[in-house]
Formats: sequence, C-alpha cells, structure tokens
Amino acid sequence: MSTLVDFYVGKAIHNTDDDRKRKNLLWVSILFNIGLLGFFKYFDFFVESFVGSFSFFGADIVNVWTLNIILPVGISFYTFQTLSYTLDIHKGKLKPTNDLLAFGTYVAFFPQLVAGPIERASNLLPQLEAIKKFKYQQVVQGMKLVLWGLFKKVAIADSLAIMVDDIFTNYEVYPSSTLVLGTVFFAFQIYGDFSGYSDIAIGTSKMLGIELMSNFKFPYFSRSIAEFWRRWHISLSTWFRDYLYIPLGGSRVKRSKAVRNIFAIFLVSGLWHGANWTFVVWGLYHALLFLPLFYLNVNRNHLENINLFASPKNFLNDSVKIVITFLLVIIGWVFFRSETLSDSLLYLQKMFFEFSGGAYEHPLGYRMIDYFFLLLFFICYEYRIRKDERRPFNFKWKSVRFAAYTLVVFLLLLFYDDSMNNRSFIYFQF
Repeated sequence: MSTLVDFYVGKAIHNTDDDRKRKNLLWVSILFNIGLLGFFKYFDFFVESFVGSFSFFGADIVNVWTLNIILPVGISFYTFQTLSYTLDIHKGKLKPTNDLLAFGTYVAFFPQLVAGPIERASNLLPQLEAIKKFKYQQVVQGMKLVLWGLFKKVAIADSLAIMVDDIFTNYEVYPSSTLVLGTVFFAFQIYGDFSGYSDIAIGTSKMLGIELMSNFKFPYFSRSIAEFWRRWHISLSTWFRDYLYIPLGGSRVKRSKAVRNIFAIFLVSGLWHGANWTFVVWGLYHALLFLPLFYLNVNRNHLENINLFASPKNFLNDSVKIVITFLLVIIGWVFFRSETLSDSLLYLQKMFFEFSGGAYEHPLGYRMIDYFFLLLFFICYEYRIRKDERRPFNFKWKSVRFAAYTLVVFLLLLFYDDSMNNRSFIYFQF
C-alpha cells in the first residue's frame, strides 16, 4: 500500500503547479504513512498509556480494548524510505519515476528492507534503473563487507547476547560490578548486531552493483555525544535532520525554538525505536546530553577521523573524551535494553548506589577471559580500519590480508554458539 500510494502521489505532486494542491497531496502521503505506522506500532502503547494515566489518579479502567497487533517486519524503515520520496519530490529535489517496478524495488529492496540503511530515492532509484555490469572488484569488496558483518553479528553480538540477557533479566540478584559489565556488553552487542547487519546489507548490495549509504562510522570512538550521533545509525539521524529538524527551523531560529527542535528530533528518534516509555526516556536523555554542546557551540567539533597517536597530548585528551562519551552512552543503553522504565531505574540505582563486587560466571560455563580478549581485538581492529568503514581488510600485502581473513573466520567459528540459532537481529523489531 505504501508503495502504490507514494508512487501515484509523487507523480501527482510533480504534475501540478498549484501549491495548495501540492501541499494537500503531500499531506495525503504523510498522513497515510504515519497513520499506518502509528496504527501498527503505537495503537496499543497509547491506549495502555491513557489507561495508566487514569490509574495514576486512582481511577482504574477495566476491560481495556487493545488489538495485540503483530508489527510488520521493518515497517519503520520502509515507511521512512517511501515517505522521503514524496517529500523530496515536493521540495523539487527529485523527479518521480514512471517505472512502478523500479519504485517497488526501491521500497522493498531486500538487503536493507527490514533493518536499513534507510535509503533516499535520489541515491537508490537511479542505480536500480541503470543497466548493471559485473565488476570483479566490487564483488570482492562486497564479500569482504559481508564477512566483517558476519563477524560482528555472530562473534560479537550473538556471543555477548546470552550474558546480556542473563544480566538484564536477573539484575536484582547480581552485584553492581556485574551490572556494569552487562551495560558494556550490551553496548557492543547492539553495535555488533546492527552495524553487522548494515555491513551485510551494504556488502550484498555491492555485489549486486548497488551502492548503499554508510550507516555506522565507528561511533564508540566518538569524543562527544554530538559526534556519536553523527556516527551512529547515520541513515536515521540524517533523515530526521533533513525532514524534521531543518523544516522546523533547525538552529537558525531563536534559541528557545532551537532547543524545542533538538528535543523534537530526539523524542521522535526514541519513539521511532519502539512503543515503550523506555525509548522515550532514552531519546530525552540524549537530548539533555546534547544541549550543553549546543549552548557552548561545540556540537560541530570533531568532524575529522580520530588519531590517538598524533601526539601524547592528543592521546590523553581524546582518550578521556572517548571514555566519558562511552560511559554516557552506556547509561542510556540501560533504558534502551530494559523491559520497563521501572526496571531501568532500579538497574541504574543498584549499579550506582549499591556498589558491590563479584566475579561473573558465564551461564554456559565458558571462560570470561576469552570474551575480554575478543573485545580487545575488536576495538583494536576497528581503530585500524577507522578511516574507511567500507574496506575492513584494507591491507597492502596479500599475505597479511589472508592472515586477517583466516583469523576473523577462526574467531567467528570459535564464538559461534548453537544456542543462538533462533536469535534475530535486534533492529528487526523496530
């Protein structure tokens, strides 16, 4: 339905010069897409929140009617993707296609349909309409990205998932030191899971002759929250920047409205991730972290790639900034990962105010030291390839590249766990 509506609405917007009609047609697209997304994703959430607000004042409502809707896989991704098409046509940035098959392929392009990156029609549609030629180097680069994505998904994300699930499910019985470990592990789990999928999608597309946009650029090497958001889930953050933040006035309005705009994009970003107050608080938390940088006019600092070893001063300053930013990010991940808002607050309370230590034992009895070495290797290797996220095996010598392939495949097989066979990618649920 989204495909058909936006295909014909896009053509209608382009074929009329009447501004009022163009605007009305655009609203048809917006209301249809957001309405569809809101119905499937947020109907039960708003009903339950409405009922909860009455309970807060002592009035209990019984026999609440909810739909228990099964969320269509990837609806948040393809809704934003198809909506950007009509928005760009309305702005005059894009001409509509007359090829329904090409447009349908753009909306439902299988490598990135269910978890992004959220592509723009201006990038993807011309590639789908062009005649493809086999390019050996493009296929090779695609296979390398797929291998690195599988490593991040299987060796990093899935191997950490069983410990993260155990710690967050049983946080009440674990010491605070274990809760800290759980937040760190979840930070790497979600990064390995989502960026791993993005690498697989980008690599698969590259083998088909299609270039998708980058979705991650080593976010855990960020030196501020602003830099983190320029490097994390880039296709979503740039979507909100172009279609929400800038239309609201961006930062080129008086300070109070600019603050409103900042809160708007982070609040919507939180809600986009799921119909739960934990995601709302996660978004607002990042807005509060971003505001001081905006007021100090340093939110555009650190646009360049990090180089820790440029000088001793660089190493010290940047290392401290990276650690502080990472700590702030993982506090936010507690809200993101917890089932309820009360769970997240209790988790943080125990982690910060009920300090206790104790060794954590893997639920399946595996050696914990192996996972620390795995993460150390991962961090060092990510730093090695930080200048180009699309070339994970960019070594000059063939022997070194072969050794890198061998090591990555070995670690992938070593940390593969049969018990994780049924685990899907985290962002499939969004």
